[in-house]
Amino acid sequence: MAYEPDVMRRALARLEHRRDSRERRRFELERELYRKEPRLREADAALRGAMADLARLATSGKPVQADGPEIAAIRARSEAIQAERDRMLTELGHAPEELDHMPACPRCRDTGWADEGMCSCLKELCAQEQLKALTALLNLTDEQDFDRLRMDVYSDQPWQGQARSPRENMRRIATVCEGYARQFPRYPLKDLLLSGGTGLGKTFLSGCIAREVSRRGFSVVYDTAANLFATFETRRFTRDAGQERQARDGTRRYLGCDLLILDDLGSEHTLPSTQASLYEVVNARLQAGRHTIISTNLSLDGVAARYTPQLVSRIGGLYQELTFYGDDLRFSR
Repeated sequence: MAYEPDVMRRALARLEHRRDSRERRRFELERELYRKEPRLREADAALRGAMADLARLATSGKPVQADGPEIAAIRARSEAIQAERDRMLTELGHAPEELDHMPACPRCRDTGWADEGMCSCLKELCAQEQLKALTALLNLTDEQDFDRLRMDVYSDQPWQGQARSPRENMRRIATVCEGYARQFPRYPLKDLLLSGGTGLGKTFLSGCIAREVSRRGFSVVYDTAANLFATFETRRFTRDAGQERQARDGTRRYLGCDLLILDDLGSEHTLPSTQASLYEVVNARLQAGRHTIISTNLSLDGVAARYTPQLVSRIGGLYQELTFYGDDLRFSR
């Protein structure tokens, strides 16, 4: 799972802010309780002293048994001090652990990383930050959700050359897209081609998928084909070190995310370099087993006429095409 660098930075900043805020509150409470009960400060100092005695004993070089009298004496002294400290805190109306340096997440101790990789607490923050970014990019609203998809705006009359009416077709497409998002990444279909004219719901359903997959904790990149090609062009041809580094980060986000949604394919100028960039993305993601959705106004035949046979063989042979048709909804509402 590879989140975008900006998403990761914002999530880590929030994690650090939470950690600092919690420690600040603990310090302020400690200072207040020390003022109310000076013996509490003395108890904490005595506990630290007992721990220091234990450390000195362990590093003295003398043979010391874990159940020997010296360690037993330090342990008994610590337990007595701890019991007195707990009693004072209880009398002051606070739980004994409120002054302890306890992390909010015991699994990673608020670092964001556990033995197996990214901790669930950081994943949750990444998912939240990613959804914010997608919301801004796609202008997502609460209406853009599978449960609020309206079928009544699609015609239920037969459509020329098609076996289903636009409404029946959209029901089928929506079922596939909802299953894809809510079962991601275990849905039987890995890659989708959303094809058809403008104003038929491709962007709406892409947004629904992006929102749901992001909510479920997976990394999602949504971008236009034009932006993707521009990033790859910069990586290839720029001589500016800063631009090259930024472009490399950009290409990695396209190649490494769990789900790439590439919008508006076919609107760009078709050049050998754009063909090569698209092939690199499609082929690398297929080989890595990562999921991709491509949205285009072109039909599959149109894709075949515009792009190289190698690219068409991968999209045509391995992507599931979902064809949108009907009246442009922008002019029918």
